[in-house]
Amino acid sequence: MTGVAAVLLAAGESRRMGTTNKLSLMVGGQALLRRTAETLLGARLTEIVVVLGHQAEIAQSLLADLPLQAVQNPRYRDGQMTSVRTGLEALTGGFEAVMICLADQPLLESADIDHLIDAYQADPESSVLIPVHRGQRGNPIVLAYAHREAILGEYRNLGCRHFIDRNPELVTTLEVDSSHYVVDLDTPQDYAAFEGSREENGIGR
Repeated sequence: MTGVAAVLLAAGESRRMGTTNKLSLMVGGQALLRRTAETLLGARLTEIVVVLGHQAEIAQSLLADLPLQAVQNPRYRDGQMTSVRTGLEALTGGFEAVMICLADQPLLESADIDHLIDAYQADPESSVLIPVHRGQRGNPIVLAYAHREAILGEYRNLGCRHFIDRNPELVTTLEVDSSHYVVDLDTPQDYAAFEGSREENGIGR
């Protein structure tokens, strides 16, 4: 098995953002979801599956013409774990690992994704890799593809987080200097603060 696949979670209702679908927020002249997808496409990922749900038509339009697979999660209202399962089920297989990615991390760059891939592949003992910045757990995380069956089976009603919490011996943390892994946009206040610091972040309108 070679290569790392990615599951990009883009099915949530983004309720904390109010009436705005946060995946449509403009970041550096692009909608947030498209920016994230293009970041993943620029990295050394073998396959990318995007999981859609809430306002799927809008999300699909933002991904138009991108070479990735989009799948629908009809149970997205039941929580993020259902989207993780939908994405894992859609993977074609034959990978050494899967990266679980969030769609609302505006600072992530392709180099950040490749850094995680390098760290995972450099450690033969790696099974679950989690980036940590100044004590704060970040995303994406990387899971050995071998854990896919457990998450789809034994942990079907619990999801990745419970799988990780119940198997701490599998986890390797990667200390990262960059805050890119811990910044996300959940609320209008988050977006306003991000917009206010965009020059510091090196991102234009």
